[in-house]
Amino acid sequence: MRFTDFVFAAVIAVIFVAIIIKIHGYRFFDKKRKYHPVAGTVIHQLFNFHRLLEYMVDLTIQRKTYRLLSFIRSEVYTANPANIQHILATNFPNYGKGWYHYSVMSDFLGDSIFTVDGEKWRHHRKTSSYQFSTKMLRDFSSSAFKSNAVKLAGVVSDAAISNNVIEMQDLFMKSTLDSVCKVILGVELDTMCGTYKEGTEFSNAFDEVSAAIMYRYFNFLWKIMRFLNIGSEAVLRNGLRVIDEFVYNLIRKKIEEIQKLQDNSTVMKGDILSRFIELKETDPKYLRDISLSFILAGKDTTAITLSWFLYQLCKHPRVQEKIAQEIREATNVAAGSTIDELAASVTEENMEKMQYLHAALNETLRLHPAVPVEGKFCFADDTWPDGFSVRKGDLISFQPYVMGRMKFLWGDDAEKFRPERWLDENGILKKESPYKFTAFQGGPRICLGKEFAYRQMKIYSTVLLGSHSFKLADQNGSVKYKTMLTLQIDGGMHVYASQRQN
Repeated sequence: MRFTDFVFAAVIAVIFVAIIIKIHGYRFFDKKRKYHPVAGTVIHQLFNFHRLLEYMVDLTIQRKTYRLLSFIRSEVYTANPANIQHILATNFPNYGKGWYHYSVMSDFLGDSIFTVDGEKWRHHRKTSSYQFSTKMLRDFSSSAFKSNAVKLAGVVSDAAISNNVIEMQDLFMKSTLDSVCKVILGVELDTMCGTYKEGTEFSNAFDEVSAAIMYRYFNFLWKIMRFLNIGSEAVLRNGLRVIDEFVYNLIRKKIEEIQKLQDNSTVMKGDILSRFIELKETDPKYLRDISLSFILAGKDTTAITLSWFLYQLCKHPRVQEKIAQEIREATNVAAGSTIDELAASVTEENMEKMQYLHAALNETLRLHPAVPVEGKFCFADDTWPDGFSVRKGDLISFQPYVMGRMKFLWGDDAEKFRPERWLDENGILKKESPYKFTAFQGGPRICLGKEFAYRQMKIYSTVLLGSHSFKLADQNGSVKYKTMLTLQIDGGMHVYASQRQN
């Protein structure tokens, strides 16, 4: 958070604290219903912004579900799987994005699958589900993932030879953006090597806009700041201009290209944008919104998970070596093989054998979910399985980050990184309820790209860990997250790499 934004918000906050108390002092006086206990206000969130998730952990340890008061509504936070199943599945129509989330997100994502409800959402979901289920897209994406994983491994190899420190989170961000934009837009950004100026500018603007949008959820003055074009809202406006110019130009060129080709024959391209255009979806705004939503979903999430995954492997070298051994056995690549040969050995069948790798990725997502908090809007008064009620207009959130640290869900060792908790006695992966392990949500809104995310992470992990070993540049240091929409490591993740000899 920018210092000027903080001061601006803090001054106004003091003025309105009494108003919050007055409004909510009588709003929930109802003898027929009981409401979750109040744990604080959004002002407390603002002052704990630098440690927001720990603040939520502290509150959840005291009670599984609680309310925070804002000026016009309650914000209800729950870590109760029964409540979450009710929200995401049992009474799914009553919980959606709503006008509030739409107002926050629409400048960035427009009318996309992540911002709308009802018929618009069902249309997006139906068309997107079809695209994600095609073998063509699976094959096309796997090829893109392998190509960029090899390129990343080449950068790591150069640093290993020179014994240079590598900032892996930045490399993961650039590499996964390159992969995702290839799969979604059909374009080679090459942000990892910086050869495409417009692509690099798009990437930087995308990060700035993501951070500014996150801040809106905690800055109740953002509409005023947007009107005045100051602080984080000025950054947001500038970033959106760069993003829109890049994406609209690309869409226009793609439409022209496909229309020319279709005059002669049927076109079957692998990228998602081309597939939508071939299905006669040619509204530039529609294509812009859905493309950006998929990029947001696929870019940061896998890069962040891979960064925390590598951090945990550096902190637990036994786990790192066990995964490397599993990779060697599953791929059956001879000692001394090249990175390209290793990547070529990564098949669907071989990845299915990597049960311990999958378990370690799950354990990373449990402790470091890429999206730490998920929010919904309550459309009508409701009573939850725990016996407490929520009101129309309440903001409802469940917290994957917090839930991963709860002993009542994961046992006394909940805060420990232990991949074995995901395996049975035969070393076969165990499944957990999506309402307990909520990294990919559950019910009708379960993440469309779940299998793609695992595929990308497994391919990157296989290529990198099959060719290199890693250790933290600061063996005694620790890392912290940056408060954003996604759980980025603040300051990056710095490691040394060395080439594997076997």
